Order: sequence, then structure tokens, then C-alpha cells
Amino acid sequence: MAIALDGLSTGFFEGKARRILHADLKGTLAAGEFTVLVGPNGAGKSTLLRTLSGLQAPMAGAVTLDAEDIHQMAPRTRARKLAIVLTQQIKTWGVTARQLVALGRHPHTGPMGTLGRRDHEAIDHALVATGSNDLAHRQIAELSDGERQRVMVARALAQEPRVMVLDEVTAFLDLPHRVDILLMLRRLTRQTGCALLLSTHDLDLAMKTADRLWVVKPGGRFAAGTPAELTSNGVFDDLFPGDGLVFDRERAEFRLRDLPA
Repeated sequence: MAIALDGLSTGFFEGKARRILHADLKGTLAAGEFTVLVGPNGAGKSTLLRTLSGLQAPMAGAVTLDAEDIHQMAPRTRARKLAIVLTQQIKTWGVTARQLVALGRHPHTGPMGTLGRRDHEAIDHALVATGSNDLAHRQIAELSDGERQRVMVARALAQEPRVMVLDEVTAFLDLPHRVDILLMLRRLTRQTGCALLLSTHDLDLAMKTADRLWVVKPGGRFAAGTPAELTSNGVFDDLFPGDGLVFDRERAEFRLRDLPA
């Protein structure tokens, strides 16, 4: 086990009042497993990811990484163990892909940030493992959305973390590139042995690629398990409010309800 949620409550303050989005969460991210977080807009996926990553304080409970409270870790120590790729579009221009990936080595370098042989080896490995080696000397501004996301994953991989957390990294990609990224992430968990958590709206693709799913629903409801377990338990039946979609348990996918003639 890499990450454990120990009675975790997430949320934020509205003035002096606390707004709790999830309460008393219990779950784990296992080494070598690809876990996907899904749920409708407004269910608190990003807040959960930020809290789990140490970027936002919990309202109660704790997140432990290798049995140590992640919110009590020194930032540099945490960065050696956990890598984050957030939703925002990349705004780092005027650098090459390799230079961006090299930023992932910052937690491992000295005060001057000098890269040694071991650092260059980690950068080379990350570029090759993500299929980004041919992009190494190209400017970030010249890359497509899909290429940039591969480079961002390579930067996270260069940190050599125990855990990788990715928030909606497929949001701006077309279907073939979304499939490529999910398959790459699944492969990387096997190759590196790290625990990987991805937030996405692509539930159908998540069902086909994830080892485990975390499902959040409005009202703070939370479920975790394999796609088969959650399908048989009816977790997806009321995942998305409204009358337009229905979950087909037999085919394990969402479909449109019958349209009126």
C-alpha cells in the first residue's frame, strides 16, 4: 500500500463556515495499480485530489503515504514521493520538452539544481517510457495537446515517485489520444510499480482500463472497488442525475435512453 485515507474529510471554508464535501473516507492506493477517480461535475473530485496530494488541508482525518501523514511532510520530501499533474494547460513556454521533463528532478538535486548522471538517466528513461523521446528538443509551444500531456507525464515520471496523481489530463484530447494516454498510464504502473490515480470524465474508458475505481457522488457518497464489483453493486445506476443516460449493467456502459419518436 502506498496511500491510505484514514477517516478523511475534505471541503473548504465559506467565510467562517466549513463546507464538507466528503466525510470519513477510507480507501487505499496500492503500488503497481491504476486507479481512476470518476464522478459528475460538482462532486468534489478536484478537492479530493488536492487534499490527497497535500496541496489542501483536510477538514478531518489524514492521508498517509508509506504510513506517514502527507500533510506533515516537508515539501521536498513529499515531492520525492508524490508527483502531480493538474488540469491546467501548460504555460511554460520558451523551453524544450526535455528541459520541462528535467524540472521533475528538482526534488533530487542540490541547492544549485545541478543535474548529475543519475538525473539525466532518469530524464532519458521518462522520455522513452512515455513515447516522448522524439519530442525532446522541440519547443513546448510547438507541441499538440496530446504531445504536451505526454511530456507532463514524463516530467512527473522523472521524479521517480511512489505515487502519481493526475487531474483530467485527457480533458483536451480527442478519443484516440485519450485511449493512448490511458493505456500508457496503465502500462507505466506495471513498469514502475508506482500507485497511479487519475481523475477523468471518461467513465467508459475507465471501466475498460482501470484496476480499481474510486467513485464520488453528490452528497459526499464514495465507493471504491474493481469495475466489475461496482457494476454488480449498482454504484453507477444513479451516478449522473437526469433522465438522458442509463447505465447498462450487462454491457457495463452508459447509453442514451430511448428517444421519443
